Amino acid sequence: MAEDMYDEFGNYIGPALEDSEEEEEEHQVQHGFGGSEGADDEDGVPGPGDAMQEDDEGGPGMAVVLHEDKKYYPSAEEIYGAEVETLVMEEDAQPLEVPIVAPVKVKKFETLESEPLRTNYSNEFLATLMANPELVRNVAVVGHLHHGKTTIMDMFVEQTHEVRKLTTAQQAAGKQLRFTDTRLDEQARAMSIKMMPMSLVMESHSGKSFLLNLLDCPGHVNFNDEVTAAMRLADGVMLVVDAAEGIMVVTERAVRQALQEGLSITLMISKVDRLITELKLPPADAYHKLRHTIEEVNNLIAACYGGEVPPEQLLDPVRGNVTFSAAQSGWSFSLQSFARLYAEIYGAGFDPREFAKRLWGDLYFVPEDRVFRRTPPRAGVERSFVQFVLEPLYKMYSAVIGEHPKTVEGLLAGLGVYLRTATYNLDTKPLLKEVCSSVLGSCAGVVDMLVAHVPPSRKATADKVAAHYSGPSDAPAVSFMSACNPRGPLVVAVAKLFPRQDCTRFDALGRVMSGTLRPGDTVKVLGESYTPEDEEDSAVATVGNVWVYQARYRVPVARATAGNLVLIEGVDATITRTATLVSDAYDEPVHIFRPLRFQTRSTVKIAAEPLNPSELPKMVEGLRKVSKSYPLCSTRVEESGEHTIFGTGEMYLDCLMKDLRELYAEVEVKVADPVVAFCETVVESSSLKCFAETPNKRNKITMIAEPLDKGLAEDIEAGNVRLDMGRKQLTEWFQSRYEWDLLAVRGLWAFGPELQGPNVLLDDSLAAETNKGLLNAVRDSVIQGFQWGAREGPLCDEPIRNVKFKILDAAIAPEPIHRGGGQIIPTARRVCYSAFLMATPRLMEPVYYVEIQTPADCIAAIYNVLAKRRGHVTADVPKPGTPIFIVKAYLPVVESFGFETDLRYHTQGQAFCQSVFDHWQVVPGDPLDKSIVLRPLEPAPVQALAREFMVKTRRRKGMSDDVSINKFFDDPMLLELAKQDADLAMIF
Repeated sequence: MAEDMYDEFGNYIGPALEDSEEEEEEHQVQHGFGGSEGADDEDGVPGPGDAMQEDDEGGPGMAVVLHEDKKYYPSAEEIYGAEVETLVMEEDAQPLEVPIVAPVKVKKFETLESEPLRTNYSNEFLATLMANPELVRNVAVVGHLHHGKTTIMDMFVEQTHEVRKLTTAQQAAGKQLRFTDTRLDEQARAMSIKMMPMSLVMESHSGKSFLLNLLDCPGHVNFNDEVTAAMRLADGVMLVVDAAEGIMVVTERAVRQALQEGLSITLMISKVDRLITELKLPPADAYHKLRHTIEEVNNLIAACYGGEVPPEQLLDPVRGNVTFSAAQSGWSFSLQSFARLYAEIYGAGFDPREFAKRLWGDLYFVPEDRVFRRTPPRAGVERSFVQFVLEPLYKMYSAVIGEHPKTVEGLLAGLGVYLRTATYNLDTKPLLKEVCSSVLGSCAGVVDMLVAHVPPSRKATADKVAAHYSGPSDAPAVSFMSACNPRGPLVVAVAKLFPRQDCTRFDALGRVMSGTLRPGDTVKVLGESYTPEDEEDSAVATVGNVWVYQARYRVPVARATAGNLVLIEGVDATITRTATLVSDAYDEPVHIFRPLRFQTRSTVKIAAEPLNPSELPKMVEGLRKVSKSYPLCSTRVEESGEHTIFGTGEMYLDCLMKDLRELYAEVEVKVADPVVAFCETVVESSSLKCFAETPNKRNKITMIAEPLDKGLAEDIEAGNVRLDMGRKQLTEWFQSRYEWDLLAVRGLWAFGPELQGPNVLLDDSLAAETNKGLLNAVRDSVIQGFQWGAREGPLCDEPIRNVKFKILDAAIAPEPIHRGGGQIIPTARRVCYSAFLMATPRLMEPVYYVEIQTPADCIAAIYNVLAKRRGHVTADVPKPGTPIFIVKAYLPVVESFGFETDLRYHTQGQAFCQSVFDHWQVVPGDPLDKSIVLRPLEPAPVQALAREFMVKTRRRKGMSDDVSINKFFDDPMLLELAKQDADLAMIF
């Protein structure tokens, strides 16, 4: 019975099943175990020949099957056939909340137009003007902070574009369009942060159209790198100066920089309405104020040239290179355009050009004789500029501000200007803008000034090539570039990168020097370290789109010929700051355009790390992108592993970190308190000859260190002297400027740590004592060791500055195998360090030049704030025609953190300052004085500052507190040093 086959627990206890043995054999075959039939060995282990055994039917029998060769399921081909394509997908490890195809992230960091704005010219006409470089002007708009550069650009935009005008309430509240301030943080701060190009087609008074490529530059002194990039691309400068404030620190630096770049300067005196509405100056005093401002700029140009202004650079309204404007009221004019206005209104039969020549200077109009004289005919007669220009302006302003609308309507009717009746019911500011723009007309006076005094793009390109091209002047490509030839080989100089909306890629703003650039062109991207001999820093890229940049929108073009500024897509992968693009089909050797030379330094640094350590790669990639967006930003990884970011000031680093967090890295970043970059120097010559031996004891180098001649380091950094100048010219320069003898100049080996670094390496050895042939054989290795040591000094791994290293003797092994770079380079570095430490080393700190605008009653408070921070005032001068004083001072950068807040607190917000790096100075005290005790939470005395700065810097970098002598001195050198100390002890 069936119940007897199972026990009480349900287990089967009946007779054996017939197919159980077959199932067991099948199970053994599937798991690779051979049975007794396939086993030749006594222990049942299959022999080596059993793996390939087959059964009688030809299939696999008792063969051994490896684990990786097991087959549990039939393949898709076996199931569906060979003619069916099958795809095998791996297991999806992507989280469900992450989309398979991620959408393009568009970060909202700037204001852009959804489509190009309507203009009073067509894009085809713009492209036609681009084809003729004689009609192109490339102009950088520069000036001090809040002097009205962006407002002037708004005035140009409103006259060429159909923009959405501000409402009456917004205009009454003083809100501005700020069309070229595209970033949201620029609009929130009401100041420009980035240089922004804009290409406008504008007409001169004759009706002829010109293409003006205007580069709106930041006015804050921290963003001088943007100004430098703009001047590299521009052919001239429109210097904007506030009529009330006059020239300030950024104005001075912009003029000096423009003259160094060889650019022509034109002047626009902005905010002339401030003289009327704020300062309430009488017309005669307003003339003297304007004249004084022009003389100030001319004196500044004369100082840059050494005492006298060249005739072509003299700024004079009569010459037409000075204009006047009040952009917020919508007007601008030159003397020539104002004279033409008189001719149009009154229809007088006179030559406007001759009349314009008599509208400036000490000229007086005599109505009885209808002539101009240089002496006033009687008391009370005003100069011609006051009578014919300022008094009508004053009458117009006083009528709009203080008179009944009917009076204003009658005044305008006399000038032939008629406005809608509703216009007279506007608030004062909108009404003033409507009236002034209607009377004074377009910006033809400014266009005439730029066309006449800024060279056309064709002519200026030759000057650009001569000034910035690093290759020989007789190269074939140079002739094409100098001629601005659109049929020559394609060469583009890139000076600035702009981020795309997703902030993952950048577009390059460049100037086409020769040839024609088209979308789809294949180009070689040559980096800043490229040379024809070393082509490592180069890559091949394909140009994507080519645009004309219009601030808030872009106009695509099919081609861009030589002489134009264009925005290029697809070439940014290998560009850090600047680059040179060359056609890939051009086989002749091409050199690069020199990298940008900045007028200031990045002396403030902060340490950054991600809040989540796993996001460190994101932050590093973000730092790489930030360096592309901010030319003066540099990053460094210290030995402790921390990432340090260098910038020009607190405002610069604040904007940089905002971009890093929100745009480029998109991670939360922790930032340490800001510190400064120091330098190391010596104040005496080495007390003994220092030497070092190579590890193989076959080479020995002897050297001393001493301070460099005063001013030489600055000359080297400014490029006034270069090693490639030629031996004769180099000798004459050093003999005339620093009285070096002929042998010293001949022994000049290198500057360091860079090609134009502020340290010098001299070969001062004697031919009778040193084998010059062997020494010259290791010259490159010694220079590398010197530059390595100058880059990281022995005190706290900061760069060495203002030191002259002299090689006094060298014993070099005659066998090349014993004097390789691995032996010489570290030895040269070590002997530089030992000579440096024996020459009374000191720390150097950067110093800001601070310019403070303040009323007279706050000067005492400013003195007190500066004194607490080791600063000192150099001058406090009144600004003519205003109640403002300008206080000029020097302040150590390490003491400047929080200075602006402190200054505003003690002056109740009445003082405003701008700080810019000026020079290096020696920190008081000896950094190696171990007797100084540094107590926590206590300010160190002045003579202990050097010690404090060195110790804290070393701790921050993960180094020991004190300099290890054994690290830089060989044992024989230590014995020599001990012997000298013993001799001194015996003497004293």
